Amino acid sequence: MSGAQAGVEAWVNRIKERDMPVFGRTVQEVRSVTEDDMASTARLSRAILQDAALTTKVLKLSNSVMFNPSRQSVNTISRAIVVLGFDLVGNIVLSIQLIDALLASGMRERVVAEMARCFHAAVQARTAARARSSKAAEEVFIATLLGRVGEMAFWCFGGEQAEQLDAAMKARPDAKPEELQLEVLGFRLNSLTAALARDWHLGPMVIAAAQPPANPDANEKAIIQGYRLAHAVEGGWETPAARAALAEYADYIGLSLKDITEELTANAGEAARVAAQFGAEEAARLIPMPKGELVDIDAEVAQINDPAPDPMLQLKILRDLSMLLAGNPSLNDVLQLVLEGIYRGLGMSRAVFALQTADRAKVVGKVALGRDADKLAAHFAFPLDQRPGEIINLLFAKSAPIWLKGEPAAGLKLDRLEAVTGQRDCMLAPIVAAGRVIGFFYADRAPANPPDDETWQGFLHFAQQASLSFQHVASRGAVKK
Repeated sequence: MSGAQAGVEAWVNRIKERDMPVFGRTVQEVRSVTEDDMASTARLSRAILQDAALTTKVLKLSNSVMFNPSRQSVNTISRAIVVLGFDLVGNIVLSIQLIDALLASGMRERVVAEMARCFHAAVQARTAARARSSKAAEEVFIATLLGRVGEMAFWCFGGEQAEQLDAAMKARPDAKPEELQLEVLGFRLNSLTAALARDWHLGPMVIAAAQPPANPDANEKAIIQGYRLAHAVEGGWETPAARAALAEYADYIGLSLKDITEELTANAGEAARVAAQFGAEEAARLIPMPKGELVDIDAEVAQINDPAPDPMLQLKILRDLSMLLAGNPSLNDVLQLVLEGIYRGLGMSRAVFALQTADRAKVVGKVALGRDADKLAAHFAFPLDQRPGEIINLLFAKSAPIWLKGEPAAGLKLDRLEAVTGQRDCMLAPIVAAGRVIGFFYADRAPANPPDDETWQGFLHFAQQASLSFQHVASRGAVKK
């Protein structure tokens, strides 16, 4: 075995066993279904439905122009499998899970940049495949999207070696990345992609995307064209490199540059929307947009990440709260249920409940739901120091709910809250017991989908129920710390 092969094999084992074992098991689970000729739609549906966030993304993508151009309505996972096909839904699931795993850690700048290029290339490659009458255009899309998985995994988990390669690339920007990879690592990262694709059984087209054969077939040529175009336009759509890539692409599909340019530039916007729908918001923002092409990434992210308001769920949670109080619940059980009602029932982007510390010196987040929930909860802490006009101090002093929207009132200080949440528009409601504020609920929505009066009333109702429930639990001596 050569040194390069040994290096690649060592990295494959490291990624499988230490860095991405959960994804490896996910691959096995999904492949055990999709590669089983006797497997049922119900079995794949159950595998997806176990993860609420995954279910939301699959349904959103199943209704997108990218995968469902006829726009047949898809409201269930079973219907998605019927409309899109068993294998395509399985590949979408794998892609979503892989993207989630890769965005979880690592040298984020490099990972996101590579991911942006792959999304753009995938959309352009799919268009090329369709233009050449390929029956595997969706497979071309997935293969192109996954065709740099080794590079992305390396930037995620490469540690010191990733830092060395990053420094070399910054110091020698004109050098070919493949040459620097050989110098620093002893192998090219596309070899790592090919090895992972084989080990994870991602399919021969992914391997070909990573290491194009000497005589590529039509689908493999479409993938090559997608990558070349996506890379070329990163310096701008009007550069000589971009114009040359556009001309080469047009020549490959047998159309004039004039006839195809509008579709290819529109594809950049479509790639950004698809990336957002897959959960790769940062990558979506990095895809180079031609002049005049605008994509509302916030709106796309809100649609895929935020639950839709559900009045029936609100009622169910209120009934569950009544049943819970009939027993001997802990305070945390009660507040957790109310928080779920606010987040899922009202369709908020994020929701937090925070409680006053024992010394009454500050208030800290106990549980958060929604986008980056763990990060939000970890930083959700505010001093109770009587600072005049400060929103959290005001909430405790006035014991009244606050709906922040638009420009804040004169003298109202939001700097601490905005530093933690990154957003001004939000709803806050105190949790009151024995006439004293002991904590509060916080909730917000993406700017693209602001809450209305009905949402506000629902928020107030849940907060009131929380206060009543707290007093009920406390009166029974069942408060558990």
